Amino acid sequence: MNNDRQNRIASWEAVQQGFRGTGYIADRAIATTVYLAWHLGKPILVEGPAGVGKTELAKTAAAFLDLELIRLQCYEGLDEAKALYEWKYGKQLLYTQLLKDKLDEIVSRDNGFSAAIDKLHRYDDIFFSRHFLEPRPLLKALENPDGAVLLVDEIDKADEEFEAFLLEILSDYQVSIPEIGTVAAVSRPFVFLTSNNTRELSEALKRRCLHLFIPYPDAALERRIVRSRVPDLPARLEKQLVSFIQQIRGLDLKKAPSISETIDWARVVVLLHAERLTSEVVRDTLHVFLKYQDDVHTVEERMPQLTTMLLRNDGG
Repeated sequence: MNNDRQNRIASWEAVQQGFRGTGYIADRAIATTVYLAWHLGKPILVEGPAGVGKTELAKTAAAFLDLELIRLQCYEGLDEAKALYEWKYGKQLLYTQLLKDKLDEIVSRDNGFSAAIDKLHRYDDIFFSRHFLEPRPLLKALENPDGAVLLVDEIDKADEEFEAFLLEILSDYQVSIPEIGTVAAVSRPFVFLTSNNTRELSEALKRRCLHLFIPYPDAALERRIVRSRVPDLPARLEKQLVSFIQQIRGLDLKKAPSISETIDWARVVVLLHAERLTSEVVRDTLHVFLKYQDDVHTVEERMPQLTTMLLRNDGG
């Protein structure tokens, strides 16, 4: 394993500091899980609400470790051909046509249909060899000589059959291809799986991973995250904005604002040159962090109480 990377990830404090340098504010639980997973050689299953930084965690790890990020986006119906490999049927057909005369010559030497078929079977391996194999994200991650960060994003959206298919890769870092045999990792990839908890994942998959749950951050951590991503936001506005978002998350909404939406809102407020968070500014920008009209109505109805609470927290 690369010594420089080993040194970079020598402790959970080094992870926390290194991640901060890339703009990702990791608390102790996140930094410790990344440190342990790397040294134990285990995948990390990251769960939590949408938009709390699960995917960003894998991207940050790749940047921090200077590794290629290979992403597999999961969806219903995802199969082996899209995730692992598929045959280059066009290339196989082209080669068959180019070698037609040679194949005719080989077949013509035998009398009878069965004999000709038997002769052709001897050449199956040529057309189902590495020359005709198109690697997909999982195989690319296993065969990358320098190692990689493999992000299996939103695994809960894939079918249970695909989840079972992943088990060999997650435990042994290898995969079986019927026509070729077992392909083992050249350099073990650092694997992150994310889930938004839309369905329960299997015990077998969970056993193979270190589990990390990323909740919505408390106000202090969220302010640090916003400050890191939107340094132009004035301190008072930063405090008001985060305080308002924290209150909103306590309401009965279809979708609570995520961290990424807090950051988007902060950028919008900067673009509007707002000096403080007024009811008018909030009403004009609700759509930035609320994605359902019912949620917008809910917040608008509670605006007087929310604004009063905001002023109280702000000392106004």
